[in-house]
Amino acid sequence: MTVKLAIIYYSQTGTNYRMARAAEDAAIKHRAEVRLVRAAEVASKETVASNPAWEAHAKETEDVPLAVPEDLEWADAILFGTPTRFGSPAAQLRQFIDSTGKLWAKGKLADKAVSAFTSAQNPHGGQEATLLNLYTTFYHWGAVVVTPGYTDPVIFQAGGNPYGASATVTEDGKFDDLVLDAVKVQTKRLLDIAERLKA
Repeated sequence: MTVKLAIIYYSQTGTNYRMARAAEDAAIKHRAEVRLVRAAEVASKETVASNPAWEAHAKETEDVPLAVPEDLEWADAILFGTPTRFGSPAAQLRQFIDSTGKLWAKGKLADKAVSAFTSAQNPHGGQEATLLNLYTTFYHWGAVVVTPGYTDPVIFQAGGNPYGASATVTEDGKFDDLVLDAVKVQTKRLLDIAERLKA
C-alpha cells in the first residue's frame, strides 16, 4: 500500500530545507509518494535582500513548488517544518495553515497522520513550544498527531526532543547532522502510522 506524504516547510536560510530533504529521502526509501512543497514568502523583497543568506536561499529554492491547500487533501500523511519564531511557527508557514479553513470545515483534514520538525539558535529557543503550537492546530483538524517519542536511540543523540526533530543552529548556519537522522526516524514513524490508518 502506497502512502502519500506531503512535506510542507518554510526555511529562511536553509536549515528546515535540509531537514525537509532528509524527510523526503526517508519517505522515498519507504516507497511513499512524496510532494515536497514550500510555504510562500510573505516578507518584502527588501527585507529578504537585507540578509545575504536569506536572499541566496530564496534564489536557490525558487524551483520548489509552493504549497497549496490541495496538497493537504491529497496526502495521507503530512509533515510540517518551520523555524521557531518566539515559540511559534514562522509567519510564512502560519499563513499557509491559516488558508486551510475550507478543508477543515469539510472534514478533509480529519484522520490524517501529521507531524512537525523545527529549528532555533539555541537549545531552549522555543522548539518544543513551536511544535506544541502546531499540534494544537492539528487537534482542531481532527488529525492524528504522530510524534517520534523516544522510539529510537537517535532521538536522544540528536538532542532528545520527543515532540519532533529540532535543530540547534549556530550563527554560521551549522547544526548537528544527527538531527537529519532524527528527521528520517520521525518520517518513517509517521508513514508507518499513516499506513495503518489507511488500512
